Amino acid sequence: MGAVESVVIVASRIDSRLIHGQVIEAWLPFLKVARIVVADDVAATDTLAQAAMSLAVPETVEVVHTTLAKLDAGRFATDAVPTLILFRDVAGVVFAREHGLPDGRVMVGNVHSGPGRHAVSRSVFLTAGEEDQLSALRRSGMDVVIQAVPSESPQPVVLS
Repeated sequence: MGAVESVVIVASRIDSRLIHGQVIEAWLPFLKVARIVVADDVAATDTLAQAAMSLAVPETVEVVHTTLAKLDAGRFATDAVPTLILFRDVAGVVFAREHGLPDGRVMVGNVHSGPGRHAVSRSVFLTAGEEDQLSALRRSGMDVVIQAVPSESPQPVVLS
């Protein structure tokens, strides 16, 4: 009997703030991850932002900063380290999915308001295009939910 490969990307999260107090205080203990991957082109080239984000994370949790193009989701999914991947926006998850992000949960946590955006929850504001992208992710096999904090029940994203 062959070994069963387990996927250890515990979740992916869309949060325009990336690493911040809510992730540190609520999600890390709840998900019991040992690694956070920040997959973001801007943060990957901003050493000051990387340092600030990493300082807040407990020393027992590894922090990896990478561009979207260099995200090796396949390795993170199978290397036995429970991992949370953070994306700044919907487009980042879509890009990662197109480049190997395996099936799993995508939590839409915080997407700021702005022109052309409408409220989907108290902390998530989407454009029509982002709604279409999330629907496509759901149809591709991803479990897409809106959930700001662990104490909230995850709400399935039911869009177009």
